[in-house]
Amino acid sequence: MQISILGCGWLGLPLAKKLVYDGYSLKGSTTTQHKMHKLSAEGITPYHLELYESGVQGDIQSFLSGSDIILIDIPPGLRKNPEINFTKKITNIISNIEYSGIKKLIFISSTSVYEDQEEFPEYTEDSKPNGTSEAAKQLINCENALQNNPNFKTTILRFGGLISDDRHPITMLSGRTDIKNGEAPVNLIRRDDCISLIATILKNDEFGTVFNAAYPEHPKKSEYYTKEAKSRNIKAPEYDKNRPSKGKIISSVNLDKIGFEFKYEI
Repeated sequence: MQISILGCGWLGLPLAKKLVYDGYSLKGSTTTQHKMHKLSAEGITPYHLELYESGVQGDIQSFLSGSDIILIDIPPGLRKNPEINFTKKITNIISNIEYSGIKKLIFISSTSVYEDQEEFPEYTEDSKPNGTSEAAKQLINCENALQNNPNFKTTILRFGGLISDDRHPITMLSGRTDIKNGEAPVNLIRRDDCISLIATILKNDEFGTVFNAAYPEHPKKSEYYTKEAKSRNIKAPEYDKNRPSKGKIISSVNLDKIGFEFKYEI
């Protein structure tokens, strides 16, 4: 089976390596020319592709040709550039996917599609996305455009905050003061569990559904990040206790249905 991964970055590249090991044929895209040899060295057929609001730069048809599945793992980038029309970037490639004949698609989304609130609501896949931020609204639009297309079956993966040993939020939070939402629960997931979940979805042919994915323990942010700072011997962040916290709890009913179990604690 051949898979095209659009976006071989922090998650996409180790995922592609895992799938090559599992026996899949992989095509992978990168936005940087110098990374092409790195993909090739891992047994991944590399493509230099860039998504713009006006279209796709690169040989998108060759990238999609012959593949059974496409996985889209492109960060919206709205924090750095809030003017980006991410929805347009994603919808631009739909006609290319239709033309390629690919019938199965995985879209990496985010739990940011659910709104943070003071009562810390619990969201499952049965909860309607209600996020009001610009990033949330664009992700929701992308999800809808892909799910409503009758030419392929789309599975949506809404990941919580992705972490690994070499990438953890505490490194950016250390020493900061007056941080809001200290009482809110964390919703995090290890990258290795993300990769394991995607492999499970492929193995079980779970297409046309939605998965929320965050580790099922949700300690308070202030407690969790203080503990993480102490374990690394760095300065703990300080939280503003005078303002009410907003947050949410991300849960899943669909992970249980496919028998997925988390292996890595946050």
